[in-house]
Amino acid sequence: MTVAGFTFNPFAENTYLLSDETGEAVIVDPGCYEPAEQQALRQYIEDQKLRVVLLVNTHAHIDHVLGNQFVLDTYKVPFLLHEADFATLRAVPSYASNYGFPRYQPAEPTGQLRAGEAVRFGTTELEVRFVPGHAPGHVVFYHAPTSTVIGGDVLFQNSIGRTDLPGGDHATLIASIKSQLLPLPDDTVVYPGHGPATTIGQERHTNPFLT
Repeated sequence: MTVAGFTFNPFAENTYLLSDETGEAVIVDPGCYEPAEQQALRQYIEDQKLRVVLLVNTHAHIDHVLGNQFVLDTYKVPFLLHEADFATLRAVPSYASNYGFPRYQPAEPTGQLRAGEAVRFGTTELEVRFVPGHAPGHVVFYHAPTSTVIGGDVLFQNSIGRTDLPGGDHATLIASIKSQLLPLPDDTVVYPGHGPATTIGQERHTNPFLT
């Protein structure tokens, strides 16, 4: 599996494009709002000759969903989100303009992500792990063969996701990290929703929130 990352919007959100040798691809958390950002994602997909087959969100805070409708309009694919974050997604239009995104276009999921189930594309399977605390329906995607986690806003380099937004809870987030992420091998690479990639081993030993 190949992971391509793009940093979009004023929140410096990381959008990920996952693909494999079949050329099929999944878009995770498209934060592309401006036309130039949308074009950058589209151009990469064209240049790599990829076929987008699915859109997924780790969670539905505004910075991770700004490009959802663009992806759906462009690629006509299913859109999956954990049911516990449907309300989070549907709340975005009520505050998008206040955050400086008056052209936000709402998108509705076509299906659900469920803990323990697999997201499939090409020959690749991603395990869905439920990690609430930052958002009520937050999930991460784990690819065991490459020891990779697409982690959203749960675990960062020497930090964790904020828990002061609606539906957030610090104790729940810590419990999620300790039960769903820290048991993974030390060399597991975590691609977070903001900032640089890290590893489970590094965060297990140096993250001040987890000691």
